[in-house]
Amino acid sequence: MGFHKVNNDFKRLAFVGTPELSVPFMTSLCSSGYDIGVVVTGEDRRRGRGEEPSPSPVKRAAIEMGLPVIHEIEEVENFEIDLAVVVAYGSFIPVDLLERVQMINVHFSLLPRWRGPAPIERAILAGDAKSGVCIMEIGEEFDVGGVFTRQEVEISPRDTTETLRDRLIEAGCELLVSTLGDGLGAPVPQVGEIVWAEKVTPQERAIDWGLEAEKIDRLVRIGGAWTTFRGERFKIWKAEANTQQIQGSPGQLVGDQVASGKGALRLIEVQSQNRARQEFDSWKLGARLEENCVFGDG
Repeated sequence: MGFHKVNNDFKRLAFVGTPELSVPFMTSLCSSGYDIGVVVTGEDRRRGRGEEPSPSPVKRAAIEMGLPVIHEIEEVENFEIDLAVVVAYGSFIPVDLLERVQMINVHFSLLPRWRGPAPIERAILAGDAKSGVCIMEIGEEFDVGGVFTRQEVEISPRDTTETLRDRLIEAGCELLVSTLGDGLGAPVPQVGEIVWAEKVTPQERAIDWGLEAEKIDRLVRIGGAWTTFRGERFKIWKAEANTQQIQGSPGQLVGDQVASGKGALRLIEVQSQNRARQEFDSWKLGARLEENCVFGDG
């Protein structure tokens, strides 16, 4: 589903987004000479327990830039704009509004692979060799619209969610500005296997030490991977897979490595329950470890 009348003379834009990763796109558009007539973002909300409601990163940046901000997407029709650019808005856009306001979306994958809310994490978990950015039309369902332009981005063996996201943002900002400058043209329908990128749940982040070390390492690299130690939750923030098998059953700590179903995981940065993150060597010194310590015991 697309806008009923395509307009490629984009002088005045609406920007629609909410989290921190959206901000560079808004600033890139402004620095490239585009006039942003209004910014649509999520409502102010509490970011932590007991805190007062605070604005989204996009709203904060927009206010600093002197841009008008609204929270109801339907109100975008009250502003004279040629196009709305959506980057991680996080809320549903009414279908009937798409018939009246031309909108495009920036998505962080090579569609139709990894449609959905967690394409970066899922690409790393799956061991994909590449990801990318698509500038696409917005359809009646999430991430089903045709693609105007796309840019591939290689996934390195040590990429984390943060490092890959940073490169995708950089590539995406350049792609967005060049796509608008060249004119959208006709979107190309998505072709290929459709794969959905569901959000990664806390339970999915629990480490199964029976898996091969390389798979566990991918889980660590998306952030929030956890196991248990002495019955308490224990997070692993940085690690490195070793394909060589070590002596020990899955989950057993041998030196600075934990045995797995295939290979071992060398621990680099960890976090005990109710403690700050720290280097593994520092944690080990204060942990009073006994022989044959095992992770995943609770």
